Amino acid sequence: MAEELKQKDKFELELDAKLEILRSCQEQKGLKSCFECENLFECDTRKNYVDAVYNSMSKGDTGGFDF
Repeated sequence: MAEELKQKDKFELELDAKLEILRSCQEQKGLKSCFECENLFECDTRKNYVDAVYNSMSKGDTGGFDF
């Protein structure tokens, strides 16, 4: 319950935004996963999402995660 009340930081908010963009792209293409897309390795939308996941986990620090 305490986790639900926690305010999201800028990294978590950015992750939410990138996830929404990613899901929208998948929906527009009729895909359930990026792995089904022919542009998987060239996709900036997916790269931006992966970067946002990393930043959310590391809180912007390089060299490791703070769990």
